[in-house]
Amino acid sequence: MDSRPVGIFDSGFGGLTVVKAIADLMPAEDLVYFGDSARYPYGPKPREEVLRYSLEICDYLIDCFDVKMIVVACNTASAFALDTIVEKYSVPVVGMIEPGARSLVAAATSDRIGVIGTVGTISSGSYQEILQEIAPHLSVTCAATPGFVEFVERGELESDQLLVLAERLLRPIADGNVSSLLLGCTHYPFLARTISKVLGGGVTLISSAEETAFSVRQLLFDYSLESDSKVGGFRAITSGDVDDFRRIGRTLLGLDFSTVVSHRVDRKAE
Repeated sequence: MDSRPVGIFDSGFGGLTVVKAIADLMPAEDLVYFGDSARYPYGPKPREEVLRYSLEICDYLIDCFDVKMIVVACNTASAFALDTIVEKYSVPVVGMIEPGARSLVAAATSDRIGVIGTVGTISSGSYQEILQEIAPHLSVTCAATPGFVEFVERGELESDQLLVLAERLLRPIADGNVSSLLLGCTHYPFLARTISKVLGGGVTLISSAEETAFSVRQLLFDYSLESDSKVGGFRAITSGDVDDFRRIGRTLLGLDFSTVVSHRVDRKAE
């Protein structure tokens, strides 16, 4: 048994979907979340920059909170930095790509599936590679959806502008006639209503948050790191504006973010 917290990070609010899934599945675990809202979005940034940000955050979570596990609750960071994080740190690490791919394959009701994500995630080929490995019989249509993250970070989940953008960016998915679509960014579940409006009710939308939570639970069990607490706590840190984080966090999840604290980061790219 290990009462140290689980560290989770994302480029902003999106990873809170993973926090909620972990908390629902493992209510005894203490969770620490870092939302890097000052430097979002990660999607269009170079690989080296995302890697640097990710390692800075991991250092912070380990040095300041002694986390027993790191959850990279960001698809772009998982695509660009996961391997390096696994090599550098001694704690177990969970990313989003593999759990997301497993969720998508399990939900497939035809031989046509789809993935949407940031420019960085899609261009990395990470989902295409793992889906070819675990389900080569399925036809995969992938589409980058730049701009979606920014709408979520502003708390703008439904608007005419968002709908117009979604209709344009999701056209390859609609043309691909997919039966299941993976929301390959932790921000995207907040836009599920708009995405469903564009694609229609015949497409099943898949969030990888729950599957990621199952992976976290399995690794905690494998490494004998489960908490012996009766009820876990939750701490949130943001590199952005604390008041914005509290307000938008409450809007997105209806949770109390009154204890959010700020941590300043270097916004300069190398």
